[in-house]
Amino acid sequence: MNLAAPPTPFHLILIKPSHYDDEGYVIQWVRSSIPSNTMAAIYGLALDCAEQQVLGSDVQVSITALDETNTRIKPRQLIDMIQQSGGHGLIAMVGVQTNQFPRAMDLARTFRRADLSVCIGGFHVSGCLAMLPTIPPDLQEAMDEGISLFAGEVEGYVAKLLQDAYSGKLQPLYNVMTDPPGLEGQPVPYLPAHLVHRMSGARTSFDAGRGCPFLCSFCTIINVQGRTSRFRSPDDIEHLVRTNLAQDIHKFFVTDDNFARNQAWEPILDRMIQLREEEHLQFTITIQVDTMCHKIPRFIEKAGRAGVDRVFIGLESINPDSLEGSRKHQNKITEYRGMLQAWHNVGALTLAGLILGFPTDTPESITRDIQIIQKELPIDLLYFFILTPLPGSQDHKELYEQGVPLASDMNSYDSVHVTMPHIRMSESELLQAYRCAWDTYYTPEHVETVIRRAKAWQFSMNKVKWMMLSFYAAATIEGVHPMDSGVFRRKYRRDRRVGLPAEHPMLFYARYAWEILSKHLRYVALYVMFHRAYRHVLHGLRPGSDDAAMQPVRLEELDTLELFTATPAAQIVAEKIKKKKSKHVAVVPIL
Repeated sequence: MNLAAPPTPFHLILIKPSHYDDEGYVIQWVRSSIPSNTMAAIYGLALDCAEQQVLGSDVQVSITALDETNTRIKPRQLIDMIQQSGGHGLIAMVGVQTNQFPRAMDLARTFRRADLSVCIGGFHVSGCLAMLPTIPPDLQEAMDEGISLFAGEVEGYVAKLLQDAYSGKLQPLYNVMTDPPGLEGQPVPYLPAHLVHRMSGARTSFDAGRGCPFLCSFCTIINVQGRTSRFRSPDDIEHLVRTNLAQDIHKFFVTDDNFARNQAWEPILDRMIQLREEEHLQFTITIQVDTMCHKIPRFIEKAGRAGVDRVFIGLESINPDSLEGSRKHQNKITEYRGMLQAWHNVGALTLAGLILGFPTDTPESITRDIQIIQKELPIDLLYFFILTPLPGSQDHKELYEQGVPLASDMNSYDSVHVTMPHIRMSESELLQAYRCAWDTYYTPEHVETVIRRAKAWQFSMNKVKWMMLSFYAAATIEGVHPMDSGVFRRKYRRDRRVGLPAEHPMLFYARYAWEILSKHLRYVALYVMFHRAYRHVLHGLRPGSDDAAMQPVRLEELDTLELFTATPAAQIVAEKIKKKKSKHVAVVPIL
């Protein structure tokens, strides 16, 4: 009897690398916070290639996905797995951002020493090739060491990557930046449930569309994904939602940089509303939007009905000069209050980002702006970034062309380190201003104010308490950005940045044990503070005074709120609005 030969194994290993802390250890958690959409997108595409048997009917493609923010990468085990099954495979470093590139290279070199095929893609590679006149040294070094680079969006190219790796003919560079793919009908992002459950809250992600029409100078999205809206169809999104509901995943993070500018937002939301209201399917959605989204008819109302319960908002600054200087012309400070209140009215929590380090910023102005936000803007969670010239942004290109000295260590391009000179502050002053910003916003009094607002809007006060605690603790206890944080920090002695010495086991483990103990003592103290504020609101122990942020938007506030009077630029904006409003006042003739 003739027996068919077993299929040849081919291992596709997808790795989303983390980055290093200031001591050179990989930043990793038992549960990480932000799901990787790139990982999900490529996993879905790879599954389709495996089903289509793009390497032939006699080759079995096995896919392994590893997110290093919540999973320890063990190169030796991966190398043995591939070599013991015939040696056919591809290790793809996916979604690599600038601060993750050094870690990606350390891992890639280990795999290359075992003569395995390695490819690195993501925003760092794509951004550099999109904006710089020549290939920068770090990318050239990667190619010189036999590491392939992929620039652009991978839809339509996964099969070729697999075929080239299988035949041992990976190209040094795949540059498809000039050929952005359509998304409608593409295999949808997908991750198995066991991978999603490594995220806090068991939240998965997908991009409903790509591209943003705006011109923010610090943004890499527009130069990597373009300014033209490309989007998935409502059928694609419904299939994605149903697939995840079938594996008991009910929370979704839509990673569109600005979902409000996705040209298909309405049919997509209509389909989600249909699933929720007609079929009574239970799921919630987190989206990212701009500050003028409330001006789009029906957008916020339909988003609320579609299950949007959290909204990330690129506030960036309340200083019109800073917004103008960064080409964020779409942000109008006179619209902030109306937009934030509109989201609260449909039951969505607001999470807003504030960038520190604009040319007009000083330590005093940063503190002043945060205090104005506390009093006058109904933001639930505020998080801070240090202005960072990421490769791929217009800021980076201009500074590069001007020869401005920038930080040479790409690991520090994580928005919590200073990477370029500031005209008004030294590096230490800006770093201190960043650290003080967290303490200024998350005071016990303001935590209580935000929880009191949650009570008024009938939100879960306990959830707001825990979210505020997690954001503040990430920055002040763990020393990382909340978007880079997770539950219980892991450290492994041998997982240290190449070039740094391995610590003696006794020294390392003694320090790690003390770090765990001291951090948890600080967590307890922080919890006591936040829970006290929660109890004050829950039991009405300390009723709040009139909250300006909760007041309806009125024309008179242009003369009374500090948001519009604190700086000359804000006063000019307010005066323009008052003049515009006065022209629309109807004149009633006297009969």
